Amino acid sequence: MIGVLIFPDFQLLDAAGPISAFEIAARFADGAPAIRVVAVTPGAVRSSSGVEMVARGLKPSGTLTTLIITGGEGVRHAAACEKTLGFVRAHARRGIRIASVCSGAYVLASAGLLDGRRATTHWQRTRHFRQTYPRVRLEPDQIFVRDGDIWTSAGISAGIDLSLAMIAEDYGEEIAQRTAKQLVLYHRRSGGQSQFSSLLELKAPNGRFGPLLAWARENLDARLTVEDLAERAGMSSRHFSRAFVAETSTTPSKAIERLRIEVARQRVQSSSEAIETIAETTGFRDPERMRRAFIRAFGQPPQSLRRGARRPPIFGENGTSVVPPD
Repeated sequence: MIGVLIFPDFQLLDAAGPISAFEIAARFADGAPAIRVVAVTPGAVRSSSGVEMVARGLKPSGTLTTLIITGGEGVRHAAACEKTLGFVRAHARRGIRIASVCSGAYVLASAGLLDGRRATTHWQRTRHFRQTYPRVRLEPDQIFVRDGDIWTSAGISAGIDLSLAMIAEDYGEEIAQRTAKQLVLYHRRSGGQSQFSSLLELKAPNGRFGPLLAWARENLDARLTVEDLAERAGMSSRHFSRAFVAETSTTPSKAIERLRIEVARQRVQSSSEAIETIAETTGFRDPERMRRAFIRAFGQPPQSLRRGARRPPIFGENGTSVVPPD
């Protein structure tokens, strides 16, 4: 049985996404487990959208094989609730598979289940999560992370990616692919959160380096060394580097690479420009250097991203257009 743990002001899609994925997988797999929604207070539980889900109470259950913890605006209260934490710890001691969606990782971390483990959460919470739980080996650019029996996923829709991976483990790749097609989703999304989060965040950060990064984004063909950026910011190189890291949680060189990757990716996927030209004009200079940067950020080279962007849809049995799985 799969348990989905919710709490007041949970994010609805954090629960509905995995529930839908496993519900659809059950159509294709024999003997798929039942799904149960649980909460500290049984009955109707209001999500942050105002829509309610009906939950059962947190009673110990020897039938649970997987526990998925949602995230959302109410996660701080849930992460401080001893009854919730005790329920999660009790099932962890049984050795079942436990997962979190989005900020649900706060509950796992508060329960002590992520100490020394690899994990991820929503990109917007990266800095706060690291400060609050320094013993967790946070990997903020991952769509989901598995460390033993503990699974964590990134923001909201990434809970579906995590669920598809679990479905593949439980019932095989074919069932996972058919489930993804039914959901009209990629079986496996390429790349990490950087394509949705930190790159976008660097376009216009709220701090004092926002104008500098906006200028850099328009001048990616320049060298843009730390010394160049410090001079434009009117600071010494050493002071600039320290201040930049303190404000953005990344180094100037990594920030510039992210900006270059973002612009290059957009051009790779939306144009027919030669890869060599894109590498030159976005500051990578060498196509091989750009290829290595793409693999680090997206898990595949520019040519694969271009092919994926141009890949035509295929059609299911009912004529519905579906995205072909990788």
